[in-house]
This record gives sequence, C-alpha cells and structure tokens, in this order.
Amino acid sequence: MRGLAAPLIKLALFAIITISAVAVLAVAIANYIPTSGHTYKARFTDVTSLEKGDEIRIAGVRIGKVTDIKLADRDQAEVEFQIRDGLELPSDVNAAIRYRHLAGQRYVLLSRGSGTEAGNLEPGSTIPLDRTTPAVNLTVMFNGFRPLFQTLQPEDVNRLADQIIQIFQGESATITQLVANVGTLTNAIADKDEVIGEVVNNLNSVLERVNEHDDDIREMVSSLDILVSGLADDRDTVGSAVQSLSVLTQELTELLEPTRPSIQGTISGVEQLAGNLNANSATVERTIQNLPVKLERIGKTASLGSWFSMYLCGLDIIVGPGTPTGVNLPGGIPTVNQPLYTNAADRCQPGGIQ
Repeated sequence: MRGLAAPLIKLALFAIITISAVAVLAVAIANYIPTSGHTYKARFTDVTSLEKGDEIRIAGVRIGKVTDIKLADRDQAEVEFQIRDGLELPSDVNAAIRYRHLAGQRYVLLSRGSGTEAGNLEPGSTIPLDRTTPAVNLTVMFNGFRPLFQTLQPEDVNRLADQIIQIFQGESATITQLVANVGTLTNAIADKDEVIGEVVNNLNSVLERVNEHDDDIREMVSSLDILVSGLADDRDTVGSAVQSLSVLTQELTELLEPTRPSIQGTISGVEQLAGNLNANSATVERTIQNLPVKLERIGKTASLGSWFSMYLCGLDIIVGPGTPTGVNLPGGIPTVNQPLYTNAADRCQPGGIQ
C-alpha cells in the first residue's frame, strides 16, 4: 500500500486537473452565463439571425445573454435579455446588434448614450426603438456584388493563382520590387494624411446632408421611376419624335447649305455695321434724341389729309463738305451751298409763324 500511495496521488491530481479543464472548456463552448440577475427588454426593427442564448456585451465583455425574442406592435421585435447580478445599466443606454463572426451569429452590444441623463435603468424597463440599431444585412450587401462575382471566370482565377505561384517560386527580385512599391505608396499616402483626413471629413459632411434629405432622395428616386416608366410606355411616341427630329435636322441642313455663303456675308456685314455704329456712337445717340422732335414736325405736314402740306420758304443745293460760300469755285471744285429760291414772306423770316 505504501508503494501505491504516490501513483494514486498523482493519478488523482491528474484527474482533478483534467476534469477542471474539461469543465472550463464546456462552460466556454456552452456560452454559460449565470441566470440570476436583472432582466431588461429592447425594441428593434430587425433581429434577423439573433437567437436565444446569444451574448450581451459591454465594451467587448460578456455580461449576459438573450432570454426571449418575440413580435411587438406587429412591425417590431422585442428582445428580452438578462445580465449578471450586481450590474446595472445607465438610463440612456443604447443597444445595437452586431456580427460575432462571418458565420452569421450575432450578439447585442450595449453602450452609454450621448445624453446627460443621470441614474440607472430600472430592471424590467424597455430600451426604446430610437436607441437601438439593427444589424447590417450582409446577405443584401453580398448580393449587391453578385454581378461582379458572376463576371469572374475560373480561367481568370487559375491564371491569377499561377502568377502568384510564379512570383513566390524564386522570383525574389519581383517580391522586393513589389514591397518597395508598396512602401513608396504607403509613404505617399502618409504624406497626404491631412488631405485624406480633409476628404474624409468632407465625405462625412456630404453623407450627413444626404441623410438629412433621405425622404427627398427617396421621393426623387420614386419620381424618376415614374418618369422612366412613363417614357417606357410612350416609347413609340418618343421614337417617332426622335425620327422626326432627325428628318427636320436633315431638311434644315439642305435648306441652309445653299445659302451658307450669303449668310456668312450677311454676318460679316452686320459685324462691320456694328463696328461703324460703335465708332459713331455719339452721332447715333444724338440722332435718336432728335428723332422724336423731327418726326413730330413731319407729322404736322400730313395732319390735314393723305398728303403733305408745306409752305416753301427757300430752296438750296448743298454739295460736298466745307462752309457755304455761295459761289462757283474754279478748278471743278463743287459748290458748297447754292441758293435756288428764296421767299421774302413774313412767315419765312426769323421769328415768323412756327
């Protein structure tokens, strides 16, 4: 018996250590959490893949588990969970469903809100919907990449794998160059840290504005869908209009083609006219100012009927520039002002009848 005591003690110690390790492993695998503690509830819009027994965490530390999930108010999910005894939740606590791993298992993350509310949440209370966040639906996200995945051919994947194998089979120079290029790129990105930070901040501002106008954007997309549907329904009419527009364009081309030189000449003439008017802008302005007075006086001559009634006081011939001399100059120079007729009536004198 004295010789068996030592082996029996060693065997007992080994059995105790083994059983303890197995028990700890079993508790970890079974995700065991003591059932005693406070119970709370939280409302979510979507709890897809969240199951009873999933973890409740604060800052990554497991503090409880989900005890029940049920439908509430027809379009909401109510999650009941229990936390360890001795722990309390703040009154402004937030709850969010997060992915535990890519296999799809979820957990509920609790965090303190941004408000200034003091005190703790009473056991049995419900975290309202405006302080909860459902999990991101990875299935929808991956389905969005389905067109990209469908374009990948097995031959392309095999060729990429072959190239990677060739790189790592003795092509150390290529790997060195690749690492150097990556280092250069990283340094360049680090040098542009402020610019990148500013871009990210601007992007956050843009996303905030987009989020503020979420309803407007949704309405715009709906209106665009209605517009596209209407165009699709009237595709025959739109097609005919486009075809008619093509015919109209062709006919206009045929009409304007022969007159193109004339149009070009007219445009050149208009340009010259505009230049002359601009050069003599003072004369043009004076003429426009005096034109109403002249037209009024001319109108008086036709006020008696469909003829012009005028009293002739004199008739002169004015030719060429210069000052009036009243004589014929030798050498072929034209007469500047040659009176032909002068009426001596009183009304033709200065200060006569107007």
